[in-house]
Amino acid sequence: MSARKTVLSAIQPTGNMHLGNYFGAVKNWVDLQEKYTCYYGVVDYHAMTMPYDVQKLRTNTWDLITNLVAVGVNPENLFIQSLVPEHTELTWIFNCFCSYGQLTRMTQFKDKSTQVKDSGKEDYISAGLLDYPVLQAADILIYRADFVPVGKDQEQHLELTRDIAQRFNFQAGKEYFVLPDALYTETPKIRSTADPSKKMSKSAGEKHYINVFADEETIRRQIKSAVTDSGDTPAGKMAEGVENLFELIKATGNKTDYDRLLEDFHAGTLKYVDLKQVTADNLVAMTSGFIEKKKEISSDKRKLKDQVKQSSFEIRKRAQETVREVKELIGLMNV
Repeated sequence: MSARKTVLSAIQPTGNMHLGNYFGAVKNWVDLQEKYTCYYGVVDYHAMTMPYDVQKLRTNTWDLITNLVAVGVNPENLFIQSLVPEHTELTWIFNCFCSYGQLTRMTQFKDKSTQVKDSGKEDYISAGLLDYPVLQAADILIYRADFVPVGKDQEQHLELTRDIAQRFNFQAGKEYFVLPDALYTETPKIRSTADPSKKMSKSAGEKHYINVFADEETIRRQIKSAVTDSGDTPAGKMAEGVENLFELIKATGNKTDYDRLLEDFHAGTLKYVDLKQVTADNLVAMTSGFIEKKKEISSDKRKLKDQVKQSSFEIRKRAQETVREVKELIGLMNV
């Protein structure tokens, strides 16, 4: 049998996991483990590129790891970025294969710079914010990843990664790095139940997102208050709020409920109270298992911390091998 392909993906430790995070990315992490060799990074270095709370960074990192394992990510596939210092060593090397102009043209740098300026903290636009696409390239290439699950907003960063790899290969005189490909998976666009014109996001406030680990009462209350149709939707067309509830049902995997309610919609007999009830039922059924798993994990936090420190140590061996070979290829010293 041929060797399994490698997938690299990463997530910043920025607080609670909501349904948009889970359905948009993390659920795919769980599914991809069955087919690929997966390296999943909690990238705490990246979290430093924007103004952040020092005290919360480590706490958020372990909280996110607990949440990831609770929803089905295998601990042996996880690593903490700051426990693998080769990421930053390779970033410096890659800085020498990337132009300043490329970095200033990155859309997310422009967007996040504007966000910092608008918050009145212009002095906090760091060199790290400018340079983090190079660190992201190192995250991917250090594990010789074949595929990177990406959304449309990350395509530019993957192209930069491929460009850096090509420049390095040219300098090294051999095709050392395989150019990673985007792995497009079906990712539902989960929107705010309070304002379905916007994506589900913590930054918009508590009513705009649903925590994956929220209790049943909270989930039912938020779905019950979900915006459906403002009344100006053309006949026969599904309003954004209604579409969002259908998307949530579909994302939970209950095709029977989805198809039955969709048939009611097309027949003009759908009652929004029924749609909300079924949406809440499916979300509660799905998340109840996650909540129980999290309770189990949280009863022995030391065990999980030891597991992920060990997995980071094992995964680091792959990173160390890559950095040794990279340094050999471009004339640097190895210990």
